[in-house]
Amino acid sequence: MANDGDHLLRTLVALANPHRMRILATLLTEGSTYISQLARTVGIGRPLLHLHLKKLESAGLVTMQHEISDSGKALNFVEVVPFSIELSPWTIAAAVQSMSDDPGRTET
Repeated sequence: MANDGDHLLRTLVALANPHRMRILATLLTEGSTYISQLARTVGIGRPLLHLHLKKLESAGLVTMQHEISDSGKALNFVEVVPFSIELSPWTIAAAVQSMSDDPGRTET
């Protein structure tokens, strides 16, 4: 299981992108939805949306579930996970102390 510092870093990296912030805001205001509808609402293509959703899911900010419609079509359902982040110099200092030696490469 990841350390608190590693988790905080993944969360901050996930939130450091305007597309991902728009995705979270859309899910919060419009509710859980399917990926194809979310792509239309946010105004980005599904491949790019998938990339951003994977980053958000890795940080624990969204969940994705696969469902099969009555017609047999595979649907991907996305919902935001409620979260709260306390961020201060003290929480950052504590997070650094609990980070692994190699928290992995993180990109925005």
